[in-house]
Amino acid sequence: MKILFTGGGTAGHIFPIIAIVREIRTNHPHGDFEFFYIGPKDKFAKELLSKEGIGVKTVLAGKIRRYLSFQNIIDIIFRLPIGILQAFYHIFVISPDVIFSKGGYGSLPAVIAGWILVTPIFLHESDVSPGLANRIASKFALEIFIAFPVEKIQYFPAKKMISIGNPIRKEVLGGSKEKAKQLFKLSGEKPVVLFLGGSQGAQRINDTLLAILSAALRDFEIIHQTGKANFKQVTGEAGVVVTKDLKNYYHPFPFLNEEELAHAYQAADLIVSRAGAGSIFEISAVGKPSILVPLERAAQNHQIKNAYVFAEYGAALVIEGANFKPFFILERIKYLFSHPQKLKEMTERAKEFSRPHAATIIAEYIVTYLSE
Repeated sequence: MKILFTGGGTAGHIFPIIAIVREIRTNHPHGDFEFFYIGPKDKFAKELLSKEGIGVKTVLAGKIRRYLSFQNIIDIIFRLPIGILQAFYHIFVISPDVIFSKGGYGSLPAVIAGWILVTPIFLHESDVSPGLANRIASKFALEIFIAFPVEKIQYFPAKKMISIGNPIRKEVLGGSKEKAKQLFKLSGEKPVVLFLGGSQGAQRINDTLLAILSAALRDFEIIHQTGKANFKQVTGEAGVVVTKDLKNYYHPFPFLNEEELAHAYQAADLIVSRAGAGSIFEISAVGKPSILVPLERAAQNHQIKNAYVFAEYGAALVIEGANFKPFFILERIKYLFSHPQKLKEMTERAKEFSRPHAATIIAEYIVTYLSE
């Protein structure tokens, strides 16, 4: 049986696909499954998917913007139609039994081509506010899996929606504090704060942390995912602002791989993160209190909406861009650690929000559908 995945190409689209593929292989080791992926050219995505034995095909994919621009005209008139033709060819040759779309602009060519070729399509939406690509794709989908509660989603037909959470890799849930101590060379003398900026890093988070780094390290030990492109600059500046006696409490990494992230989650007493759905559902699954810093430029303001839904549960504090000032964020961190009961409540609410079996549910749904 052939299963074709498609998505936008960011880590937020790729990691859930990997989680689903692993669940199918784990739960059906004797099944005759072949896995493929169609999406925009992305070296990071191709590397991750290829390691999982997923055949990768690339197509052109144009973003559909809600404003008039020359680039928008190029994408809609040229890139998207060409991408649909490319996807049509690949899908015709592969002849998948089902298409699973993780969404994003990069998924549209495969979804449209798959619909033309009468291939069953399933869609997953991670965010509270779907982007335009997923709103279009929803017209062609048989079922729409959603991460957040149904009552929070206003853009899809209720009869198509199934609320199951966001697929996460079980491997990131299996870390240990002891291994984290060895891996990150943690002193164990201070509370640990984990700063995450997503797979690409976050310049705003990096700059804000650097502004308070020396002061923060007096009270906390910090693990910091800087983003690969930012690592050299961040470590260079950190080397200037951090005094010699505090350097051992700062642990910067360009990117935390799966194993490193699993151990970092377990080591962290508090997480400061962007508010992508992938991050939120991983944070909730490991049961950690968090401060969420939504990306303001995200489409449909989806990170802001995601963050506030999570915060409604009492699992996180939200600090939007205008308030994300160096010493304000430091005071918020200090406030939380001076109120251990608040941290405990946030931990409990995060666990209650957690839905760690989403990948299993989707995997079994697809396998059952193919078996009928």
